[in-house]
Amino acid sequence: MRKLIIASLCFTAACTGPVAPPSLLPRAAEKIDPRLPVVRPMNDRPVDAGLASQLAALVGQAHAGDAAFQSAAAEAQRLAGSAGAAHSEGWILAEQALSVAVAAREPTARALGDIDKLGGERLQANGGLAPSDLAAIQSAGAEVGAIDSRQARTIEQVQAALGR
Repeated sequence: MRKLIIASLCFTAACTGPVAPPSLLPRAAEKIDPRLPVVRPMNDRPVDAGLASQLAALVGQAHAGDAAFQSAAAEAQRLAGSAGAAHSEGWILAEQALSVAVAAREPTARALGDIDKLGGERLQANGGLAPSDLAAIQSAGAEVGAIDSRQARTIEQVQAALGR
């Protein structure tokens, strides 16, 4: 048994050849000067027309939803200003108006989620995004995100007026 183990170790050692040390010569990537400006992006093309129309529709949806939200929020703010004590009839009316305003945020929140989804689907399907497509998605997301943030601040103000 011992001879068998020694023989297998010798055989294994004989199978391995000499290992050459890694080369210390410069690699191709090391020859590129990092201070040189990039002439143009690899995929310098205009925004995909289908993507642009989808993003425009989502931004339009957010703006339309914001118009409905603004009227609902104005009513909630008006009622919260004269609500009275907690659990009074005026306070309950203001809470109901606040619920209507929160529900009116749905088109904006949906548009924001759909923009993220659209970007993620394109990224996954294509294995990347062209710089122009990425910029269009980020721009639409920022515009709708600003609307969403403004709406959230308005809701917080009404909640604070109602003592929440």
